[in-house]
Order: sequence, then C-alpha cells, then structure tokens
Amino acid sequence: MDTIRAFAQQVFNSQPFSQWIGAELTTSGPDSIELTLAIADHHKQQHGFVHGGVISYLADNAITFAGGLALNGNALTAEFKINYIRPGVGTHLIARAQARHAGKRQAVCQCEVFAVDGGEEKLCALAQGTIVAAG
Repeated sequence: MDTIRAFAQQVFNSQPFSQWIGAELTTSGPDSIELTLAIADHHKQQHGFVHGGVISYLADNAITFAGGLALNGNALTAEFKINYIRPGVGTHLIARAQARHAGKRQAVCQCEVFAVDGGEEKLCALAQGTIVAAG
C-alpha cells in the first residue's frame, strides 16, 4: 500500500496545475483516491460559489487517478460526465473517486465531490468517466 501511495504522490506532485490551484492528495488505494482543495476567493465565481470548472477539475483528476491506479500505471481521461447537484460553499472540497470496473486497457470510474461547510459534507457533484492507459 505504501508503494501505491508513493506512486500516486509522485504523479500528483508532477502536475503543475494541481500545485497551482492548491489541491492536495489526501488518500489513495489500489483503485481509489481522495483529493482535497481548500476553498479560496480565486476559486469562486460571481455568486460566491466555487466555480464549476474547479469542481470539474477535481472530479476529472480524481477519476483519472482511480483509473490509473486500477490499471497499474499512467492513464488519461477518454471521456467524463459531471452532474452538479448543489453549489460548492464552505471551507474546502473533497473529491472521492473509485474505479468501478477495470479491464486491460480501460477503467470506468465514479467520483463524488463534497463541499465541507461547518464540518458537514454536502454532495455538490457526481461524475463518471472512462479512463484509458496512457501510451
């Protein structure tokens, strides 16, 4: 399990956008991942909610990580869909993704994105995607 965590952290640390936006890899497993992001003003849109693109980034990166771990290597998103449930409001976001099925070349993954406000997690988005082995 430590080698999975080390691999996931190495890949995460090599993502300039993830570092720039302020995301963190909090947990990882053989086919799952959790990413967090402390909400800052520059993540918000004009109504004070987290911008949908920020939520989408977390979901996309989380499902790609989950799929890549399930496929035992580097991976890319072939497609994904996101449903926004409620506005992202609070102190931080948590994206939890898991591979639901993994074959030799692709994995189907799902992600739940939660906004944490006052210590309470509220579901703000659901995403599903197909992840393919890179290369």
